[in-house]
Amino acid sequence: MDKLLDTVLQMLEGSQITLEIFCITLVLALPLGMLVALGRLSPVRPLSRLLELYIWLMRGTPLMLQLLFVYFALPMVGVRLPDIAAALLAFTLNYAAYFAEIFRAGISAVPKGQYEAAKTLGMSYPLTMRRVIFPQVFRMVLPPVSNETINLVKDTSLVYILAMNDLLRVARTIVQREFDMTPFLIAAVFYLVMTAVLTWGFKKLEAHYGKY
Repeated sequence: MDKLLDTVLQMLEGSQITLEIFCITLVLALPLGMLVALGRLSPVRPLSRLLELYIWLMRGTPLMLQLLFVYFALPMVGVRLPDIAAALLAFTLNYAAYFAEIFRAGISAVPKGQYEAAKTLGMSYPLTMRRVIFPQVFRMVLPPVSNETINLVKDTSLVYILAMNDLLRVARTIVQREFDMTPFLIAAVFYLVMTAVLTWGFKKLEAHYGKY
């Protein structure tokens, strides 16, 4: 029993890295994704094309490759980042691209007549977006954002390749030391609990905004 408790405590320490990467990535990637989505819809063609290229690169290459590029390639050109900063940079840029496409689809789904009606009422473009468009977009994009957020929880395990002591790496270290598969089962429970909490939270949000 003491051995099991010690294993759980060690894995709780590893889960701090996992949660840190998850939370900071989400806080940074959501607003960045919204800005990229607005840029993609901008009438300024060079900006729109540049952001389209960025999204294509981020979605068209594996996140693991992006992590390795940031961690190993950037120092070759003189840009050296701490492990956690390198991981956060790769995760944020990757997930911002996915969120950007989700937000762009949501904004495009709002009927054009609503923009025209807001303009007729004398509302500026920023005010129209804040008061009329964004509330509708938020409701429409909740399900796909929920899916991407749950994927983010699982993708945090990729920092294992950067030798960071996240939940999965701690579990594997204990397995190699103790020759016991129990830590992998405990890690699975940790991930399931995190995804269950997120699923419950997003269901509550969808039920709340579904009333309107």
